[in-house]
Amino acid sequence: MVYGKSIELFLVNGSADSLVTAELSNWNGKAIRIPRTEIASCNRTDITQAGVYFLFCKQDDDTEAVYIGESENIKERLVQHIRDFNADKEKYYWNTAVIFIGSDLNKSLIRYLEDRFVTIAKQCKRYTVLTKNTYSKTVIKESQKAAMEEFIDNVKIVINALGYNVLEPKAQPEADDTENMLFMNYGSAKAKGKRTSDGFVVLTGSTINATTTKACPDSAIKNRTKYEKSIDENYTLTDDLLFSSPSGAASFVGGSALSGNELWKDKNGTKLKDIDPV
Repeated sequence: MVYGKSIELFLVNGSADSLVTAELSNWNGKAIRIPRTEIASCNRTDITQAGVYFLFCKQDDDTEAVYIGESENIKERLVQHIRDFNADKEKYYWNTAVIFIGSDLNKSLIRYLEDRFVTIAKQCKRYTVLTKNTYSKTVIKESQKAAMEEFIDNVKIVINALGYNVLEPKAQPEADDTENMLFMNYGSAKAKGKRTSDGFVVLTGSTINATTTKACPDSAIKNRTKYEKSIDENYTLTDDLLFSSPSGAASFVGGSALSGNELWKDKNGTKLKDIDPV
């Protein structure tokens, strides 16, 4: 059974654009979201504790990126990031830091957390992960590992509630994969997809048409360029790809201007437009 959870958000300076703390019920961890511009002047003692942090930014091509790190004194490390950028030692410019601290975190534990978060973020493929190296062979006790995995689960909830889905898969795994699956056949394209809370996902293993028609929307052509690294030589998808709508996904798959409501069908052949009649 899934139980509800309570998250307490506190706008420290009375503004959602400034420093915000977030605490989950029955958890000894704590999240602190702080803008880059407030780091140097912040005198809070909690941001000087040991923990892990996420630095969110956009790259030159407007894609979302994140740097994930750890430190025994997070404020000192964030200030060093800023100094490195000012000295041209760091190429990316981040706007917001989301910090996670917890009681009894030590160097070994935060190294374990950093490595796990980098791995999860790379698997989710929502953000470009800028972290290059982690301590992947950190050894901790079995009981500590169990506690840190619970910490990770809670971080996933809180960071998503703060507006960052960096640790959330594009398509959530389900016990019955075919129950909510949708299918599309068009030309040589054979695709599988799912509706999600933030759009429509075309799933790994789907094949798309090799060519596009003159009627293909510019957005679909741009998406084929954007996702070219996720399309192999047989025009099969090697990753789950997220689109804003079923029609956007259908046009990408079919290479033409297509209606997702008409072409995406469930396992019984029912069109998407008829699955949830109003």
